[in-house]
Amino acid sequence: VTFERAQRIITLEDQLEMLNDDVGLVQQFSGQTINELQSYEGLGEATLNGMAQDLIISQALQERGIEISDEEIDRRIAEAYNYYGGESPTAVPTPTQEADPTPSLTPVGADAETDDAEEALPVPTNEPVPTATPVSEESFQQEYGDLIDRYNGFGVDEDVYRSLVASSIGVEYLLDSLAEEEGLAEEDVHASAFFLNFATEEEAQQALSDIDENGYLTVWNTINSQPPDPELETAPATASEILWQTMDALSGALGPEVTGAIFDADVDQPSAVIEVAGQDGSTSYVIVMPSGREVRPLSENELRGRKIQLLTTYLDDASSREVEIGEYWRSRVPSRPILNPKYLQGPTPTPPLPEDPGSSTE
Repeated sequence: VTFERAQRIITLEDQLEMLNDDVGLVQQFSGQTINELQSYEGLGEATLNGMAQDLIISQALQERGIEISDEEIDRRIAEAYNYYGGESPTAVPTPTQEADPTPSLTPVGADAETDDAEEALPVPTNEPVPTATPVSEESFQQEYGDLIDRYNGFGVDEDVYRSLVASSIGVEYLLDSLAEEEGLAEEDVHASAFFLNFATEEEAQQALSDIDENGYLTVWNTINSQPPDPELETAPATASEILWQTMDALSGALGPEVTGAIFDADVDQPSAVIEVAGQDGSTSYVIVMPSGREVRPLSENELRGRKIQLLTTYLDDASSREVEIGEYWRSRVPSRPILNPKYLQGPTPTPPLPEDPGSSTE
């Protein structure tokens, strides 16, 4: 808890310096951090739960024969400061051109000439991913030493900091181990689709009739090319395109019915009108048409998200079976280091406007 408090206070101090000592701005940007430092029991409970998870992860690594060396911890700390032992960081390979060019904003009909279609699809440009500028050993040692000195000033020694770095490395090892043990696939079915959205059911049903008569792409292009009409009383119909997304990625954003239509319906066949309830209580009406489905590699973010879900399930299961937390800790939560009272001061009142001499009356 002492470390968690020190970490938050150091963050606030750095932010205050960056914002030219404007406490009001720090309160706006980091109000939650300030509240956490004032809620001793809340921060204590969150920290204790995190410690329990660290123990579960440590036991899981031991069971799998995985050890974290001091050299790995040193390397992780150094890389956090962009120090790579005097060498350049591992080069990020220059991306190669995608096999499928990025579709144009206006879709091309199935009966279009091949040459015209290729001209309508711009060739993507792939720029190398920028890498951080490596620093010298002297610069790294100076910055890291300054950080440890600050932690020492708050009653936290370097061993605590290194143990938490080791925990973060352990999480990465366990993510990969669980993925391998569970046979987590690195690819999945992706789908692309055209998407029409309407504010009223009447508009959507009329569009469906137009689709039956003229085809989905014609209606999609017509709606997509319409200029804004400020006199419309309802939100205008919109046309958009979804490119190569997994069912997991879409279900949270679009809901199960729309996602089901994208993944279950025949390709190039428009759906019926789907009523969608918004989080704000509004209702919209959607017509989708799948334009393609195929198995593709998962993005790094989505693959990591699935690994994290495996770890979360593992931790929840282990916690329910192996962890028992009593109540004695509630009277033992550290309250130091103490937050400087300046972060709690109220906003400076606006000075009153000077009175207009001409408005005074005798």
